[in-house]
Amino acid sequence: MQILARILVRVFLALTLAAGLSAPMALPLAAATENAGPDYRAWETVAKRAESAVADARASDAAFKELRDEIVNWRTQFTAAQDANKERIQTLRGQIAALGDPPEEGQTEAREIAQRRTALTKQLAQLEAPGLAAVEAFSRADGIIREIDRILRERQADQLLRLSPTPANPANWPGALKRVNAAGQQIMDEILRNAARDTARSDLKTNAPAIVGFLALALVLMARGRRWIERLSSRLSRLFALRGQRAVGTLVSLGQIALPLAGLTLLVSALRETGLFGTQGEALLGHLPLAGLFLFAAIWLGGRVFPRAEMDEPPLGLWPDRRAEGRFLVSMMGLVLALLTLVQTAIVPLPGVSRGVANLWGEARQVVMDQATEAAAAVIELPLVVVGGLLLFRFGLLLRRRPRGPEGEEQPFRDRLAGLVGTGTLIVAILGPLLAVIGYVAAANALIWPTMLSLGVIGLVFVVLNFVNNLYAFVMRLEGDEDSLAPVLIGFALSLAAVPVLALIWGARPDDLAEVWTRFQNGFDLGGVRLSPTALLTFGVVFTLGYGLTRLMQGALKSSVLPRTKLDTGGRNAVVSGVGYVGIFAAALLAITSAGIDLSSLAIVAGALSVGIGFGLQNIVSNFVSGIILLIERPISQGDWIEVGGQMGIVKDISVRSTRIETFDRTDVIVPNADLVAGQVTNWTRGNVTGRLIVKVGVAYGTDTRKVERILTEIAEAHPLVMVDPPPRVYFMGFGADSLDFEIRVMLSDVNFKLSVNSEMHHQIAERFKAEGIEIPYAQRDVWLRNPEALVSAPQAVAPASPAPSGKPALPDRASIAFNNDPDADGDGDGDGDGDGR
Repeated sequence: MQILARILVRVFLALTLAAGLSAPMALPLAAATENAGPDYRAWETVAKRAESAVADARASDAAFKELRDEIVNWRTQFTAAQDANKERIQTLRGQIAALGDPPEEGQTEAREIAQRRTALTKQLAQLEAPGLAAVEAFSRADGIIREIDRILRERQADQLLRLSPTPANPANWPGALKRVNAAGQQIMDEILRNAARDTARSDLKTNAPAIVGFLALALVLMARGRRWIERLSSRLSRLFALRGQRAVGTLVSLGQIALPLAGLTLLVSALRETGLFGTQGEALLGHLPLAGLFLFAAIWLGGRVFPRAEMDEPPLGLWPDRRAEGRFLVSMMGLVLALLTLVQTAIVPLPGVSRGVANLWGEARQVVMDQATEAAAAVIELPLVVVGGLLLFRFGLLLRRRPRGPEGEEQPFRDRLAGLVGTGTLIVAILGPLLAVIGYVAAANALIWPTMLSLGVIGLVFVVLNFVNNLYAFVMRLEGDEDSLAPVLIGFALSLAAVPVLALIWGARPDDLAEVWTRFQNGFDLGGVRLSPTALLTFGVVFTLGYGLTRLMQGALKSSVLPRTKLDTGGRNAVVSGVGYVGIFAAALLAITSAGIDLSSLAIVAGALSVGIGFGLQNIVSNFVSGIILLIERPISQGDWIEVGGQMGIVKDISVRSTRIETFDRTDVIVPNADLVAGQVTNWTRGNVTGRLIVKVGVAYGTDTRKVERILTEIAEAHPLVMVDPPPRVYFMGFGADSLDFEIRVMLSDVNFKLSVNSEMHHQIAERFKAEGIEIPYAQRDVWLRNPEALVSAPQAVAPASPAPSGKPALPDRASIAFNNDPDADGDGDGDGDGDGR
């Protein structure tokens, strides 16, 4: 029996193993994906509940936020499920494409191919079903989230536009005074009640040494901390250069926030150790560090934006006396924000009651409050709103009254931004208190306090940007105020990072920012192509790597491979440029493919845009194509001596759009490539550097022409750059108007020395002609006077001179002077020009 049992167990295990190995092959394809993906039955229940709540729109904000978070989790699952079976789907599509296009209507294909196409199409539909279901569920979840966000935004807007009882009505003032007195009395009652307990007095005696130590250390840090940091910053700054001093000073100055805040935290700890504070007192103590952070940060920020020392570079250009006013205003804003924090903690919200005004961050709070309590809250907050408005008004004027640059000079972007911020601050400073007096206290709070915080964030960005500039200049050892690209990019990144903070300050919910980030991650559609950060990052990385490899290959070809070939310099440059174009095109194509961007859907859009772009960029395209032709045909190469458009020089570089020519006076001429392809170009050194030189010479009439020919031939043959084959030639070109004309025609071994050879031959010709007594004539002209008797006639026969302008001599009326080359200028035929016919 034991042996039989062992055999049965082994058979069972063998069958189980076989079934396990064959199960994936035996099960249908749908079974493989049945358990994958979200639970759509549970989602249906949640979706119906959410749609019902949205349609009713009666749930509280907290309930809507909780429901929204749940829908967001479902949407995340649907996003991940959209890529289910992605690799297998791509494989099946490739298999179907390999079978060729399906037959048209009325045509048939082979039975085996038709069966295979049907089977693959069925499998593809089964694999695409989970992804399509996820896409549909994602769209539904996304719509529900949008509806919830709309409801919450509408409620927030209603709360901000809520009209409270006007605080300007004296009838509301007694209630506000009672509320302030009640808050203070409540804290005092808690202290007295706890002090009357024996356990509290015993704990106070036990903790007395720690309390005293905390209090002493807290007072020292709060009173002396800022001065210690200033001394430390001054000593450390002496060890560095100017840019280093500024960077170190900014970094060390953060201790002016840290040390006083640490002292305030110790003070709060000491007060809590007494055990005398109750619920309301603990709430007040809990918000003291936040209030202190506003105050200490404002004092520090004012000192950095409006520095005392002249050596410090201020983010805003102001006169020293105006900087002192700026430091005062910023410090007062911090004090008002600190007071507002304590007021909203200890006075405004009654126990168990919330109210419908904007809090410090501009976010509306849903409320249940009676008329009297709301009126008291409006009266209590009105003084803070008015003081905040006055501070903002003064600060806005300060920003607008900055020193301006020279007239006609463009204003820097930072100054223009400061002017716009100053104008906006003035508008808020006037509008906020007016709204509060009318009764729109929530709207006033939503304007005044976010404006203050926004000014602080903008100032902080400027301070950090200055710190980055100084640190970069110190690390890179830059001299003076040199500008660099890296700090500009860092400043741009800081500005982008400040946008979400500003959005939160002005009432945006964290869910709104998370929604924006989610949509950014999912990408956006552009002509049917979905572009996501991942795709863009992949494209950038792959293209950068491809571009780098292309440059490395170009460098290797230019320095190692091509110099060992028989290609000339122009051919090497053409090969290197061609490799660069092909490499960049291949890198872009590979990057697009790696990023998963399908450009087929953009073909129609690209075709439509190409017509308009073609008209606008036809010159650029023409020059680009001409540059390719120049690199392929190589009618000119780098180093050639060419003449084009009246300009003559050496080709230094052939780029995609143009060619750079260096003239003989060392100036660069940029010639469009289209002019080199379509125009007439003279290439003096194409193929080789040999070239012909023609020297023209004239001698006086009566000179022995054979002697002149012999002398010129000797001079040409004697020059070392004149080639022997073909030999130099001297030609008697004809009888000129002033001379007998000759030409020396020689072939030079290096045409680049054409001008020097021409000059040297002229020197030798002048020397030989002088030695041989041969005259080089100059141009001669004869001057003939027509009617000379008019100039030499008697004075009485001369007609009265015509009146002449003042200061000029009078001229005879009938006198003319003719300049003529004709010997028979008088026309009498005797050729003497005297007019007597003899």
